[in-house]
Amino acid sequence: MTATSSSPRGRRPKVAGALELLTTADERYRAPALDKGLDILELLATQPQGLTRAEIVKEMDRSANEIYRMLERLVARQYVMRNASGDRYALSLKLFALAHMHPPLSRLINQALPVMDEFARKAEQSCHMGVYDRGNVLISAQINSPRGWSFSVQRGARVGLLDTASGHILLAFCDQGSYQRMRAEHTPVDGEVPISEEALAAALTEVRARGYLERDSAQSFGVVDISYPILGPDNSALATLTCPYIRRIDRHIGPELERVRGYLHQAAQALSLTQGMVR
Repeated sequence: MTATSSSPRGRRPKVAGALELLTTADERYRAPALDKGLDILELLATQPQGLTRAEIVKEMDRSANEIYRMLERLVARQYVMRNASGDRYALSLKLFALAHMHPPLSRLINQALPVMDEFARKAEQSCHMGVYDRGNVLISAQINSPRGWSFSVQRGARVGLLDTASGHILLAFCDQGSYQRMRAEHTPVDGEVPISEEALAAALTEVRARGYLERDSAQSFGVVDISYPILGPDNSALATLTCPYIRRIDRHIGPELERVRGYLHQAAQALSLTQGMVR
């Protein structure tokens, strides 16, 4: 449910993709000054040439005085810079520098590992996380089943973009520009199963409709791949969470496929930045 501002001056800035998913509980903990500062940063992030103070005031629909005070603090802390003539404001490189003090992939892996470990313990299956990298899928994290019986893909392995569950999830949950770039950069890996453009388009349409992928593995007999996207704020897949499910046929009774799928769904939701968007 989209939250509306409690400020008498109305709306948040017109920033494409801005998150408006605050719940009623979240509203109790609003920090108006912090919100204003973040709104300015998000607004300037969409304006590579910067904006004048008057333009920022118009976009923010707030008083010139409160915007001026906030801008001066952001300039003083070096998150925003003024141009030489002093009439336009733009983002500095400070946010970029802060982000690279803790690489995003490392941060994602650190957040994912305990969630993946909990999944493996409940599901008695292995799981791995894949990210797009230079035309294919890089397995960036992997957890084995604690039971000792599982099928796993080694961390650091590169697997096909067009014939794996992880690849199809990444392609299904991306914007058109990213899709074209990924397809242009793709080079087949060893053993990759070819697929026609028509078949790929149909497969991705089905994945988007279901919100996840579940199918027999294209690489190994007896394995059912279950894969969910880890979604970013714009509903694009930051990564994929995949379980290569194998069913034991001895006397041990482990969780059935449907329950494992539910556990994987919960794990993907816990890691996604758009909570509740993964079906």
